[in-house]
Amino acid sequence: MSHFDAVSLAPADPILSLTEAFKADSNPDKVNLSVGVFVDQTGTTPILDTVKEAEKRLLEGATSKSYLPMTGTPAYASLTQKLCFGEELAGELQGRVASLQSPGGTGALRVAADFISKNLETNTVWLSNPTWANHKGIFGAPGLKLETYNYYNAETLSLDYAAFIESLNNIPAGDVVVLHGCCHNPTGVDLTAEQWEEVAQIAATKKWIPLIDFAYQGFGDGIEEDAAAARIVAKAGLPAFVCQSFSKNLGLYQDRVGALHVITDDASNFANVVSQLKISVRVNYSNPPAHGGAVVTTILSDAALTEQWHAELAAMRDRIAGVRTQFVDALKAAGVERDFSFLIEQKGMFSFTGLSKEQAVALREKHSIYIVDSGRINVAGITDENVAQVAAAIKDVL
Repeated sequence: MSHFDAVSLAPADPILSLTEAFKADSNPDKVNLSVGVFVDQTGTTPILDTVKEAEKRLLEGATSKSYLPMTGTPAYASLTQKLCFGEELAGELQGRVASLQSPGGTGALRVAADFISKNLETNTVWLSNPTWANHKGIFGAPGLKLETYNYYNAETLSLDYAAFIESLNNIPAGDVVVLHGCCHNPTGVDLTAEQWEEVAQIAATKKWIPLIDFAYQGFGDGIEEDAAAARIVAKAGLPAFVCQSFSKNLGLYQDRVGALHVITDDASNFANVVSQLKISVRVNYSNPPAHGGAVVTTILSDAALTEQWHAELAAMRDRIAGVRTQFVDALKAAGVERDFSFLIEQKGMFSFTGLSKEQAVALREKHSIYIVDSGRINVAGITDENVAQVAAAIKDVL
């Protein structure tokens, strides 16, 4: 008998397991449209020139590898607040917003989940239907109860705004509502600034707490435009959580760098909130990794580097938008009768195609094209070389 006989086989991650299957596939023409990683026209995930320059400066000026504080550096907190909320609003929030550097956006979400579980009166978190698959695991791990609110209409392949608003109006006071700041994962269907104003008004009236998962700033309409959700909620004076990631917009996937901002509705609570966040960090990872945060700090603290980064980010955003149009045209050229023009209106790397689980499986097994069983695809994985191949395969499974 082994002490580990009682350990059962865990279910495979619905997204990362596809990458493992893709790597094991011997087909030279295989295409991975599952994992959320930006690739350029050559199929490569590039290192941004601004990141290379920042790393060069860090290497030349490095003097120590000592631990960071549990919450990261003050400079990182200040700069990421300004990027998230805008300089003026970030200044107004001083004394009410507690910020910490985290290991990626996922780390920010998990610290927030632990904080909610241990410190708030609620035990319930609401997720959009559908949402990023890992949200359920992250918020379920500390024992939080998970509920869903209406968001997407699978028949019309669009936002079901009336049902969404009705759901928000029925959420109990004190509960936490996870909202996608922009580039909704997995649907690519976003709210307008006007709609975010209504969401903030409902949150204020019904007294539930927004938690904004903000992983794709700059991948939707632009750095400033994509921050509408966080800024509207903050301006409304609401208590809120914002979980920021730099994996996508700076290409720092393997460096695991993000930020958690907790906005308190009363400055008298600020010190208590910071103290409890530190405990959540201490029992999880003690202190954040330094390198990615130092890269972010170097870029955001240098006006020339920031301007260069804006241009690089715009180029990535433009590529994704161009691929959407190219893909829709390729589907038409392949003879697909179904209207896929909705893909052009969606934002960010991800899109819900409307393909069924059976069709997603058929794409993998017959054509070595890997998409998530939900029908979600990473549009950024489409290139000039594979767009016709992907379109023909979709025609076949349809």
